[in-house]
Amino acid sequence: MKLSIANPQFASQIRTIYAPFIQQGYITFETELPDIQTFEKRITNYSEKYPWLVMEENGKIIGYAYASAYRERTAYQWVVECSVYVDREYKKRGVASKLYAALFELLKAQGIYKVYAVITIPNSESVGFHERLGFTWFATYKNVGFKLDKWCDVGWWELTLTEAIAQQVPETPILFPDLDQDLVKEILHKHSN
Repeated sequence: MKLSIANPQFASQIRTIYAPFIQQGYITFETELPDIQTFEKRITNYSEKYPWLVMEENGKIIGYAYASAYRERTAYQWVVECSVYVDREYKKRGVASKLYAALFELLKAQGIYKVYAVITIPNSESVGFHERLGFTWFATYKNVGFKLDKWCDVGWWELTLTEAIAQQVPETPILFPDLDQDLVKEILHKHSN
């Protein structure tokens, strides 16, 4: 398995992984499968600030993870949301853990302090996975999404990458494309196998 940076050419394979999560469950609140051009734009747009990673095996994308802005206001720039999706044939092989480990190390190098995971609940598999990685629950939003004829709750979990120090002005986060490329390669290599 090899970790690499996503590019728009991966959009079709990423869409294939994502499709069942839209069509067959509540993990995502997206209700319509976006076209390939939409995925190409997402990869391009998200990657302007944060990493979007893919795990490949024998040239096939088997999973992906990315970070996105928590909110657009400047005061939130040290906080992101994360997402990870793995091809169902490759579950329970450590793909999601490797993707997240690399993602979080890159985010920390950028100067990100906190990562949020938003999980439709109940979802004991995702909750257990995130909590094993150190995420802690802090809020539940009741009946915030309606999908597949059902109202759904959403739980919020957080992972602290760097502790905030009161009254200390933090450095502005580095945009992902501006991060030292040797460091990026080193982190990707470290979490590949």
